[in-house]
Amino acid sequence: MPKLSAGIVLFRRRGTGVEVFLVHPGGPFWKNKDNGAWSIPKGEYSAGEDALAAARREFEEETGFACPQGDPVALGELKQAGGKVVSAWAVEGDCAAERIRSNMFEMEWPPKSGKTQQFPEVDRAGWFALPEARQKLVAGQHGFLDRLAESTG
Repeated sequence: MPKLSAGIVLFRRRGTGVEVFLVHPGGPFWKNKDNGAWSIPKGEYSAGEDALAAARREFEEETGFACPQGDPVALGELKQAGGKVVSAWAVEGDCAAERIRSNMFEMEWPPKSGKTQQFPEVDRAGWFALPEARQKLVAGQHGFLDRLAESTG
């Protein structure tokens, strides 16, 4: 069974169109990566768990913000290159990207050093118009932008 992940595509409307809220993964591997590295706030959940509830939980864990309670619009599922299946919902809302507070994770760093360090799961966030979001977002999540654009007309 593939790993399951669920996320929220937070969006807001501006005079120039729709903007989406994306997060940049923390840790040393992603430190110097930008285009093609960002993601929607998301995380894994267990089979049988409510996917939308998991998406809301993961949004809060990765950003420090409660997920807006607007009417979620299902954006369906996308299978990622590694086989993980990601489900996403679009929710209209706003937050101050510069104020994110992510949960932390531990890993051995530097590799084979025997030293464990903590890193934020997300090290920064930002609002991006759809064309720029497409450049920033990992390729396997581009379909969510297409579906969002269709649903927001």
